Amino acid sequence: MIPNVLTVAGSDSGGGAGIQADLKTMLALGVHGMSVVTAVTAQNSLGVQGAWELPVEAVRAQYRSVVDDIGVQAVKTGMLASAELVEAVADLIAGTDAPAVVDPVGVSKHGDALLAASALDSVRSKLLPVATVATPNLDEVAQITGLRVESEREMRPAAAAVLEYGPRWVLIKGGHLPGDAVDLLTDGSEEHWLRAPRHDNRHTHGTGCTLASAIASGLAKGRSVPEAVAAAKEYVTGAVAAGFALGGGIGPVDHGWRFRGDV
Repeated sequence: MIPNVLTVAGSDSGGGAGIQADLKTMLALGVHGMSVVTAVTAQNSLGVQGAWELPVEAVRAQYRSVVDDIGVQAVKTGMLASAELVEAVADLIAGTDAPAVVDPVGVSKHGDALLAASALDSVRSKLLPVATVATPNLDEVAQITGLRVESEREMRPAAAAVLEYGPRWVLIKGGHLPGDAVDLLTDGSEEHWLRAPRHDNRHTHGTGCTLASAIASGLAKGRSVPEAVAAAKEYVTGAVAAGFALGGGIGPVDHGWRFRGDV
């Protein structure tokens, strides 16, 4: 049986992030990807030109349609936009017997807001407590906790601050720091530092979506959280190295890098 993984996220019309990146990642990693669209964006390599969230009833209906018939072995969340959507999705995940990877998307690669400020309390009180793994980058850590991480040593207290909101594990992504790309995975007692060389490639659109989807794919296959995160880190590092120009701005990572003979 091929494991089923459900992404609950926004659509990126440029194909580099969001639902599109999630499904490409799932295909590349050998699981069956399914989707609940929470918002539609007009988006390209230059930024987000518009975003329209779907009604809560539409999101709930998509989720129930997939889970009640097909079933899921893991769920991944991305752009949820509003407090109403955050709370509805959190309730759905709480009633689903599957691990959940929560990517608390706050802003796009270009700095465009993808989460209403009023939704932050709902992320803290409703969504993070149902997460098996939360995967904030440093900007999202600052949004959620108020802590600014400017060095590797500050990642540990940042992780502790996020864990206070209830996820079982947190992966603090240190990609915005200088030097090697270092991430910290911890459940509060066990720590795993994941390092990878930084590639001189600005085409990194969709990195966070891709990593979270790769983790969910690993969990759906029955891997432990540390195993799933390590494998996802390896996959996304290769995808970043192979990222390519698209349009006039920041291009996407290459989700199919393992299938190409020249990489």
